[in-house]
Amino acid sequence: MKIIDGGITSPIGFKATGSHIGIKRVKKDLSLVTTDKPAICSGCFTQNIVRASHILWDEAIVKSGKRVKGLITVSGNANACTGEQGDKDNEKMAEVFAKEIGADKNEILTGATGIIGLKMPMDIIEKGIKDTVKNLSYDRESGKKSAMGIITTDKFIKEMAVQIDVGGKTITIGGMAKGSGMIHPNMATVLSYITTDLNITKELLQKALDYSIGETYNMISVDGATSTNDMALVLANGMADNKIIDSENEDFQKFKNALYKIHLKFAKDIIHDGEGSSKFMEVAVVNAKSKEDARVLAKSIVNNNLVKTALYGEDANWGRVVASMGGSGAYFNPRNLNIFFESQKGCIIMMQNGKPISFDENYASEILSEGDIKIVAELSDGEYTAKAWGCDLSYEYVRINGDYRSRS
Repeated sequence: MKIIDGGITSPIGFKATGSHIGIKRVKKDLSLVTTDKPAICSGCFTQNIVRASHILWDEAIVKSGKRVKGLITVSGNANACTGEQGDKDNEKMAEVFAKEIGADKNEILTGATGIIGLKMPMDIIEKGIKDTVKNLSYDRESGKKSAMGIITTDKFIKEMAVQIDVGGKTITIGGMAKGSGMIHPNMATVLSYITTDLNITKELLQKALDYSIGETYNMISVDGATSTNDMALVLANGMADNKIIDSENEDFQKFKNALYKIHLKFAKDIIHDGEGSSKFMEVAVVNAKSKEDARVLAKSIVNNNLVKTALYGEDANWGRVVASMGGSGAYFNPRNLNIFFESQKGCIIMMQNGKPISFDENYASEILSEGDIKIVAELSDGEYTAKAWGCDLSYEYVRINGDYRSRS
């Protein structure tokens, strides 16, 4: 796998752009993506039972197996909890964009992110689509504009592109994502869009996406809040003209691994960009009885507010880690538990075989003074491992979310 400088427009046949149309005060708030050849698509969607209109729309398209020609996203307005009018506005948004690019509205995927419960400013959106669509382009800068059009409180845009060899053909995979708050493992935690020129069956495209989501986005948390709008989509137009991947062969494994690497980067970027965060936390649970136990234990640590505040205060309060694990509902034997804190400054053991270890508080504080911290919970119950990623909980997070509506 080769990492290249690129994003959503890197694969063959994909154009994109983004612009400020007036939903938000200053930042770009519209993102458009098209494909020259209709693409198959796969998706994973939020498990929140309160779901934005675009979630219902896109789920139906993915389920139908219909090929798609475009993707439109607005930011600054979530179009969630807006009733039947929200559904009509979402459909109208797809219809306007479809007409501009010569497609059917049912060939357009939609997305929205921002404040819940606001009526969609359709006059602004319709005019914005018509004014922006003429700027669609294959170039790198247009990909960046598109990535800027999907962010809300993000401090930086999240992009990546890679290339792999499939049967002698160069396959490109590019993507963009957004997310910094309202992030919790329950798929999808973000808006995440991937394009590829790979020729692959819809079933295997979905299988590769499901795997990568389970190991990346579903293992991160900023604040324990599951959004109404979250989803991950992958569009594959087959324009690289490789022999179709229709079995789980070596080429499929290459693609699945590349997709995982992109989603892993985006997942970590989202944690590094966590609202008000000053610490990036990686938790590794090793030697668990089952994969599910390892996953639940790791997520219990990154989700725990007392662990997060201790991390913010650079306090080596390992007891909070143990307590969060004990309340998770997963199995482990606490009498055989080892706890380590690590960073670039070193590694220190806090608990061994279920018993506290005397340690140098100053050295522990030095380790925790770094921006990236790793917590290792070593068990003796089996052979399974899981990793989760999270951040600290700061005063700044409260400030940002305390006046979120007034700043958007």
